[in-house]
Amino acid sequence: MAMLMLNLMVSLLFLTIMIPPKTEAEFEQWCVADEQSTEDELQGALNWACGSGGADCTQIQENQPCYLPNTLKDHASYAFNTYFQNFKHTGASCNFKGAAITTELDPSHGSCHYDFNP
Repeated sequence: MAMLMLNLMVSLLFLTIMIPPKTEAEFEQWCVADEQSTEDELQGALNWACGSGGADCTQIQENQPCYLPNTLKDHASYAFNTYFQNFKHTGASCNFKGAAITTELDPSHGSCHYDFNP
């Protein structure tokens, strides 16, 4: 019985050493438009995010770093993420009536940087 306990303790110690704790980077999440959303859903959610939602949508205006690609999906993704990052600590979610989802893949591209606020 003592040998069994010793083997169990050694095994647990080994697992504790071999499995590193999760770092903050492993929990990074961005909020982007759901590929399955309709254009009407995306447009409504984008209008809300950039309007009464309070997202900073200046970067998706013409001649700004995130204007291109000039698609509804890309502009909505940027607005959704801006809203989510700025307000998630006060209870905001990444849903937008089902038009958005979270991702652990940084959606930044070219000169367009999607913020992440830990």
